[in-house]
Amino acid sequence: MIQLLHVAFVAMMLMSPTLALAGPLEDANAAVDRWSAAYGTNDPEVIARTYCPTAILLGTVSPIISEGTQAIIKYFTPIKGSGNTNTIEERRTITINDNAAVVAGFYTFTRMVDGKPVPGPSRFSMLVTKEGNEWCIAHHHSSPRVLPKN
Repeated sequence: MIQLLHVAFVAMMLMSPTLALAGPLEDANAAVDRWSAAYGTNDPEVIARTYCPTAILLGTVSPIISEGTQAIIKYFTPIKGSGNTNTIEERRTITINDNAAVVAGFYTFTRMVDGKPVPGPSRFSMLVTKEGNEWCIAHHHSSPRVLPKN
């Protein structure tokens, strides 16, 4: 009986996503996915928690560099309660080392304007780093995407 319980415990450990051993590539991509999910909450403080405390943000619609948690909260304040969403469509990830990776790709912001969804194709690059045991965004650049001509 004890042996069966031991086997069951080991099987549960191996199948548990929270205990899966991930590398920097997977961890960095998970951090970017957390950012996208946080953006969908439309809560600036939730979004800011996906960034490192000293992060630098070059926002899609900002003429300035937003540096640090309070500046990032200020940047995202206009979307509070807006219903805006973000969908990551394509990305590439380059592992720098065990504590850093660069993720770049395309995403679309869907902004609600007069109650109607308006897509905003954009491109991004993020430097994602491990601080302590947590992965966070250290640098994020986002800009409108130039779409291919047909």
